[in-house]
Amino acid sequence: MLASCGTELFKLAKRPASWLLLAVALVLSLVFTYLAPYAAYLDGSGGVLSDRAFDQLRTSELVGNSIGALPVFLGAIALILAVLVVGGEYGWGTWKTLLMQGPTRLAVYGGKLLALAVATLVLVLALFTVGAVTSLLIAGAEAQPVDWPSLGELVVGVGAGWLIASMWAMLGVLLAVAYRGVALPIGLGLVWLLAVQNLLAAVVAPLLPWVADMQKALPGPNAGSLAAALGSSPDTPGVAELTGGGQATVVVAAYLVGFVVVAGALLRRRDVV
Repeated sequence: MLASCGTELFKLAKRPASWLLLAVALVLSLVFTYLAPYAAYLDGSGGVLSDRAFDQLRTSELVGNSIGALPVFLGAIALILAVLVVGGEYGWGTWKTLLMQGPTRLAVYGGKLLALAVATLVLVLALFTVGAVTSLLIAGAEAQPVDWPSLGELVVGVGAGWLIASMWAMLGVLLAVAYRGVALPIGLGLVWLLAVQNLLAAVVAPLLPWVADMQKALPGPNAGSLAAALGSSPDTPGVAELTGGGQATVVVAAYLVGFVVVAGALLRRRDVV
């Protein structure tokens, strides 16, 4: 499994799509979390809203700002990466080649999961790094005091972001194994992340109380609740404190494990072609 993980990490590092997805994630986070609110503050046309947006840019808000986009938009990046890692083997017809080298299916599968865990951690750490640098520059430009979160808060924030990103990545793994490809799993994953769960929250839940209650058991709303509990702005799409931070953590972790187990069972029992 460790040898397979090393191979997968080497492939990820050599694959241009990996770096492109990381760059897209960082640009999205930078523009919509920092640059757009700061531009609105400088413009001043938003009045009180502009001032409130600027308050979210302070260094003390690093944790919430860094993980706020993971429940929806940056979670989609993690899902796409996972589908490429696992589903690409079906598209290229390389599952047989991998398994003929000696490792079992579950060893190769475990290696891919470990590699994705490393990749999602790198993503989250990169988000925190870019956020720290940007908020520090804004504080310097506006002569604002620098007040970083405590080390404990940073560790909890990185852990929560890693958990959310990993959960979406494991959903990508499950879809890739279930549909044995890349295009359909990415399409279905993005439809769920960017459309269905937002429509449920914004349109259906206010009309049907049972849908509002059902949301508390879904992965997206719990990821958003976890981000909200750690300070992410409720103005961020997908972020709303529907449940407590403890429940949200347990539910997100349960989905992560469930996705891993179901995908592993499918991979073990079915043909790889």
